[in-house]
Amino acid sequence: MNSAAPDPRAAKRFLTGLLGAPIAHSASPAMHERAAAALGLHCHYQLIEVANAGREELKMLLEGVRRLGFAGINVTFPYKEAVLDLLDELAPRAALIGAVNTVVVRDSKLIGHNTDTSGFARAVTELVAASPQGAVAVIGAGGVGKAIAFALAGLGVGELRIFDNDREKAAALAARLDGQTTACVTDSVEDALRGVAGVVNASPVGMLPDSGTPVPEPLLHAGLWVADAVYSPLWTPLLTAARAKGARVMTGRELAIHQAADCFELFTGHAPSISELGMAFDDVMAKRCADPSSPLPPRALARGGEKKGRRI
Repeated sequence: MNSAAPDPRAAKRFLTGLLGAPIAHSASPAMHERAAAALGLHCHYQLIEVANAGREELKMLLEGVRRLGFAGINVTFPYKEAVLDLLDELAPRAALIGAVNTVVVRDSKLIGHNTDTSGFARAVTELVAASPQGAVAVIGAGGVGKAIAFALAGLGVGELRIFDNDREKAAALAARLDGQTTACVTDSVEDALRGVAGVVNASPVGMLPDSGTPVPEPLLHAGLWVADAVYSPLWTPLLTAARAKGARVMTGRELAIHQAADCFELFTGHAPSISELGMAFDDVMAKRCADPSSPLPPRALARGGEKKGRRI
């Protein structure tokens, strides 16, 4: 029996999904399925919520992805690093970053990619370009923190300040960035934000049901730009406080949309409509996560809550 499966990109129907926990809030099923429908394709996007999976359970789950006809799956917290050595191959960028958010099935091989990096780079480009140059603080050195740090380095940010409660993780990320940018590890959020131009929350702090913030409110000011990778809720406590201080802010919307676009194309071989992805995301947020008190449309970048007309 020939175990090599045909390239799923030649098909009109695709089985994809998301592995992680908690993921009930995810907008990915709506985005991928709507993007496929707009192209005359059919996609079923399955949420695979498994908490506290160890190595053997992850190995079993990935073997199921290989054998059950998946075109691929996304991987989110807390497994972006845990799956690395369970895959057959890593794309060069994913290997450099040390984290995977997309696993593609090709010829019965599981191949890891990282579209968080490409997605965040596209999301934050205009915000970085429109802001004063300077160091950027990255809060969180896990899977998404690694991707965001490499995206910022690729955009020419010359210095990154990395803080994580696990200092060893922050140090490991700084070492990975050697040759990409100047990266230093800080012992506190206060040290990370001292004199920076911007800050990115790459931790799960503020993601429902958590209502905390990774940055104490007194550290926020109008001279900062502030981005959050969390999108549930769309307006996290961090972004709400930053906006009130007059900072320029970016929700997790654009990262979610652009990383989804890149992994959809990896899964299917078809470039999706960014507009369709965005409308699907907004529909989900309107039902689940949107802040009804916010005067801003979800895609807006704003200073102090005023519409500025600049979008990314």
